[in-house]
Amino acid sequence: MTSVVRLGAASLPVAAHRPLWFATRASGSITLLLLTAAVALGVLVSGRYAPKRFTRFEISALHRNVSVLSLAFLAVHIVTTVVDPLVPVGWVPALVPFISAYRAPWLGLATLASDLMLAVAITSAVRLRMGRRPWKAVHWLAYAAWPVALFHAAAGTDTHLDLQRGLYAACVAAVLAAVWWRLYRAGPGMLAGRLSAGVVAALVPAALGAFLASGPQGVFL
Repeated sequence: MTSVVRLGAASLPVAAHRPLWFATRASGSITLLLLTAAVALGVLVSGRYAPKRFTRFEISALHRNVSVLSLAFLAVHIVTTVVDPLVPVGWVPALVPFISAYRAPWLGLATLASDLMLAVAITSAVRLRMGRRPWKAVHWLAYAAWPVALFHAAAGTDTHLDLQRGLYAACVAAVLAAVWWRLYRAGPGMLAGRLSAGVVAALVPAALGAFLASGPQGVFL
């Protein structure tokens, strides 16, 4: 079994020299970036965002394509995690949340986020058959998947790096900007919804900041 050096300011796991180790972390970061873009675009589309150079149809198509691409990188992230002998994670714990014997809470967050994304993808494929209202209700799960994925990423071994923290900050800023723009566009009759969404949007960066300050950074090898 590959040994691992305790993470510090200038130390790295011995496993960092393994290709699968890099593939898992790279695919995870790219998945988070794409999921962030998909969520931000989804918020803009719901607010009827239409820049002069693009039509709403093109923005919607971009949203769908980015979402599909995020699922592709998510699949790579899951496969490289399972097949890497360094991390004792099987196929069933990779699909069913919080049953893994290895780092159950933090791996469970990843599994939960991936299951939510998969549910959105499946229902989107049969959208015409299931109807708009049920599909839209499930589609909201994508917004729930984003903060779950964000906190899962923040528990990784790369979180001590300034570049990785900058990536998390950029993801939060992008989604917050889209949400606040959507709230600004909402009519006066949506005041209660605007306030609720504003409070939730403000809690995510606050909770993430507290998590990074005292959370279990580096629990993943």
